[in-house]
Amino acid sequence: MENRETSRDSTPGYRVFTCGHSFHVWVAELLADVANSAEIRGHVIAGTSSIGGSPAVNHWDVPDETNEAKKALRAGTVDVLTLSCMSGPDEGIYRFAEFAVKHNPHVRVTLQELWLPEDRYPFDPFHRVRKSVQEYDETSMTELDVAHEAYFQVMEDHVKNLNREIGFKCISIVPDAQAVLALRKMILRGDAPGLAKQSDLFTDAWGHPGPIVKMLATYCHFSVIYGRSAVGLPIPMALHELPEEIAAALTDRLQRLTWDVVSAHPMAYV
Repeated sequence: MENRETSRDSTPGYRVFTCGHSFHVWVAELLADVANSAEIRGHVIAGTSSIGGSPAVNHWDVPDETNEAKKALRAGTVDVLTLSCMSGPDEGIYRFAEFAVKHNPHVRVTLQELWLPEDRYPFDPFHRVRKSVQEYDETSMTELDVAHEAYFQVMEDHVKNLNREIGFKCISIVPDAQAVLALRKMILRGDAPGLAKQSDLFTDAWGHPGPIVKMLATYCHFSVIYGRSAVGLPIPMALHELPEEIAAALTDRLQRLTWDVVSAHPMAYV
């Protein structure tokens, strides 16, 4: 993927609808802020569907009369649909993609590869194993890599098969998890400005994201959706509480990290 810096250009904005849970749905607002800071004209939040702990099919199963995602897709007013699921693919991904293409043959669907809740695969929300956010500091990188590799294989095989059924590369992977893993390794090396430990990234034992992980994920979505690096964009509001020097260094590190991860991923199609 060519490294298109965030210099001012005529990149058109997209109408983006977001379906997700508390590990994803916030990306709608943050992505709009990043697009605005990149002076992308015409970026629109086409709508959001928020359901806690949801696979994609939960958003699909919302009754038609109140299903804002289906309404927007049926009207052809969505250019990009972002989806997420908790710890593995589900039938809602294909249902949404097929429906979206039917009403807009140029639509794109993105699927978030999520950092694994509780650092385990598969994650079972009904059988929890962690009690505190500090437990994220105890997981070895080897354990993390093994769990995530199994998850990535399942997700990416699923998307390849769906794109084959649809007939073109409609669904892209957004590699949020790879970016979070890379950042955690930076922390362990002492190479992440202002971050002393892995648990600084999360707000609870589940692994709900703090502001730094939210920005990391948003930059990943920005790069996949717009095909360009976020390097050079100003410090986001989410990091303004940090001392300015640390916020500036961390912003640059997050922006460069996400571009490296996205540009290296073979399924982060633009």
